[in-house]
Amino acid sequence: MAAPERKLKVAIMGAKGYPYVYGGYDTMIKELGERLVAKGVHVRVYNHRALFKDRPRFVNGIECIYTPAIESKSLTQLTHTFFSMLHACFSDVDVIFVVNSGNGPFGIITRIFGKPTAINVDGLEWLRPKWKGLGAKYFFWASKMATKFYDQVINDSDEMRRVYLELFKKDSEVIAYGANPRESVDAGPIQRWNLESRDYYLIVGRLVPDNNADLIIEGFLKSASQKKLVVVGDVPYDDAWANRLKNIQDPRLLFTGYVTDPNELAALYSHGYAYFHGHEFGGTNPAMLKAMGYGCAILALNTPFNQEMLQNGKHGWYFEKRPESVKEIVERAELEPESLGHLRQTARAGLTQKYNWDYVTERYLEVFEKLARK
Repeated sequence: MAAPERKLKVAIMGAKGYPYVYGGYDTMIKELGERLVAKGVHVRVYNHRALFKDRPRFVNGIECIYTPAIESKSLTQLTHTFFSMLHACFSDVDVIFVVNSGNGPFGIITRIFGKPTAINVDGLEWLRPKWKGLGAKYFFWASKMATKFYDQVINDSDEMRRVYLELFKKDSEVIAYGANPRESVDAGPIQRWNLESRDYYLIVGRLVPDNNADLIIEGFLKSASQKKLVVVGDVPYDDAWANRLKNIQDPRLLFTGYVTDPNELAALYSHGYAYFHGHEFGGTNPAMLKAMGYGCAILALNTPFNQEMLQNGKHGWYFEKRPESVKEIVERAELEPESLGHLRQTARAGLTQKYNWDYVTERYLEVFEKLARK
């Protein structure tokens, strides 16, 4: 009798873990991991031990390994991946999948052990204001090392693929993030903040300079709008830049902090008048995908990445990186409610096949199976 076929074993690392959903990478690991398990793949996720009080070995069929890290703002993520990489290299996994270009240099470890690897490099980390000086130099170098040490580089947008080809002379597979569209969402949860449907603009994202909340807030407050501007998100540490924003006194401004309840977040997206997207240096952005999936009228910073996602203006309007441009787009939005209604009606149509999680999973599985055969 023939022996049963061995399951493909994939180790995933570089994010906070599973099922810890906080950022884009964590969301991807959840959506991708659960679908791979359903397809018969053995999925192992390396969790950041300090974030998990309970540490079950298996959750929803996904094997969880809890590795330590040196806990500091700049070292936590890198040391967590380093320890995870060593553990995976001494195990029987077939393929190691790493997220975050900062982990680029660790590919040399897998080279030594002969383990096939893929890395999702995400955005232009070296341009982000928070990594000034040495941090920026490290991320540029690490991204370059990712193209040398990993067997397969994965980017999440065509524009990011072009950047990597231009800067590092390395081609990559383009596999976007997925979206989970929802047609109708009850407005009840927004009453928690005394909000009414279509009576506010929305920003969702970490309060860091490259998401440009300061620019949007300044431009909005210069406008004559009587609606509110609701800012969802924060930073998990004490930060002078974020504190300065949160201390702005204006009755039209509302900071909710983190919103972790998915129904509350869905209601905030679905019932806004328009969604502001100021993210500057990423590829396919999960917050934008959510906005499209919830049928938002999207007002986005004019970047090549946002142009790609909104199909060059088919599914949103653009503003420039000037407060005056934000003020103008707010005033236009309030003069043209029918145009915003049209954007809401057609937003989900922008979620083409490449943003479908099942399709995304198929693409990743093809990459992993090809690497395993090597």
